[in-house]
Amino acid sequence: MNRTGVLLINLGTPDAPTPEAVGRYLREFLMDGYVIDLPKPLRWFFVHVMIVPRRKEQSAKAYQKVQLPKGSPLLVHTRELAANVAARLNTNDNRYAVEYAMRYGNPSIATSLEKLCAQDVARIMVLPLYPQYAESSFETAVVETRRRAAELGCADRVTFLTPFFERPEFIDSFASRVVEHLEKHPAEHVVFSFHSLPERHLTKLNPQHCLRAVDCCAQLSEMNRHCYRAQCLFTAKSIARQAKLKRGAYTVSFQSRLGRAKWLGPNTEDVLKSLAQRGIKRVAVSCPSFVADCLETLEEIAIRGRETFINTGGDELWLIPSLNSHPIWVETICNWIRELGD
Repeated sequence: MNRTGVLLINLGTPDAPTPEAVGRYLREFLMDGYVIDLPKPLRWFFVHVMIVPRRKEQSAKAYQKVQLPKGSPLLVHTRELAANVAARLNTNDNRYAVEYAMRYGNPSIATSLEKLCAQDVARIMVLPLYPQYAESSFETAVVETRRRAAELGCADRVTFLTPFFERPEFIDSFASRVVEHLEKHPAEHVVFSFHSLPERHLTKLNPQHCLRAVDCCAQLSEMNRHCYRAQCLFTAKSIARQAKLKRGAYTVSFQSRLGRAKWLGPNTEDVLKSLAQRGIKRVAVSCPSFVADCLETLEEIAIRGRETFINTGGDELWLIPSLNSHPIWVETICNWIRELGD
């Protein structure tokens, strides 16, 4: 037992871009109490009666627009990342066993953990691929991993990489993508679009501080260090600084809202409309809460966001590619794994 197991976890994706597969995926995803934090009977009603029957057809069409020959973009990029990380780590020996999993959908966390345990690894280093902390992403992945590891009898071998929103290597990796893209496609303005969350997801964790003031997240401090919004703003400012963007040359926004609850804003769609109305003609969008391009970046931003911007008066909107399996990102993850193992 001298090998080290590595598990890369991403959010998830349907098995196929069909209404049936999307429906299964949405039910698993939305029935997680960390995602929709309502009492289970009420959550079941909303998910199975109100949401999935109405959204599965629409979402399936969206997935079909971005589907790749080898599967959904998130699956393809995560699989390639795992393969490249394994090859890089095992350049001189075969010390590392690398698997990837999805919190929802396939391959499941349970299946991938079982594969690692079958290889009799001495320890398992788990990397939830979420830069910022949120209960509906990072926390639920950790809880599910611990639960499945306990079932397999390997819970004592599992360690986790913490959210990496402020780590210089992550900032540098994203900034390099921004700079590389802007050199080829000069834009007048950059939008950093993060996945939104219901405001109550933040306020319940720190009711005395979160969203009590307009500038409560302007500076990262011990009071808000674990606040999702504060982490997003820190990430955006750090990437902008590293990419040498002037303060007025970028905007931070939030996307992917669901339901009628009050979510973090400003909404990305509204920001794109406002920029076009101000006479901005060329916009580039970076999504630093997603380390792999997926439905939310490729369909929501690159297709629908672009249509919104152009229809409101803009000329062009570019999606800045995410980290995916870029060599810089592969090397960064390998270095983190080595550090975690020391």
